Amino acid sequence: MALLFANNNSLSAITTKPSGLTGSAMTLLSTQTASSSSTISFTSGIDDTYDEYVFKFYDIHPATNNVGFSVNFRDGGTNYDATKTTTAFRAYNAENSEGAALEYETGRDLAQSTSAQKLTTSTGNDNDKSVSGYLHLFNPSSTTFIKHFIGQVSTLSSDNYNYNNFTAGYCNVTAAIDGVQFSMSSGNIDSGVIKLYGIS
Repeated sequence: MALLFANNNSLSAITTKPSGLTGSAMTLLSTQTASSSSTISFTSGIDDTYDEYVFKFYDIHPATNNVGFSVNFRDGGTNYDATKTTTAFRAYNAENSEGAALEYETGRDLAQSTSAQKLTTSTGNDNDKSVSGYLHLFNPSSTTFIKHFIGQVSTLSSDNYNYNNFTAGYCNVTAAIDGVQFSMSSGNIDSGVIKLYGIS
């Protein structure tokens, strides 16, 4: 495949895509809007149509102060309790610049646990505080391999720190993952939007 360069260093000069150039497409499958919701569950659209699914979070606001935004997975039953092993780290900085670090979070990692996976901790419920980011789920319909997931979210904590949270892990089950549920560690999801996309 030949590379295409614009003579005037402007992308606006490119009017056609070179043949052979390919890329992934995101297909919006569903949108859910929280309104004092105890959980937000995606129970359809997660099947073998796509090998990758992406959840995008827009201004997820907790009703309760100082809580974590969490995810869990359903593996064919009625409960969201798929066994997971995960790892987590975060970078943070205070609004007043008096504290900043990059750290591993032992309090968010799981080892063969059915508990919900925290994507954040200590999110505040002031009007200007929320969670935004994404979670990728890979090949959830496989009945041969474990199901990997990775996520990154930004949040403003109850004590005015910005946290950039990274989470990765796998559902250690051979059954297909057919549902994904989001919740707060305590209280409701006051407001916010979650969109589900399929990646082809």
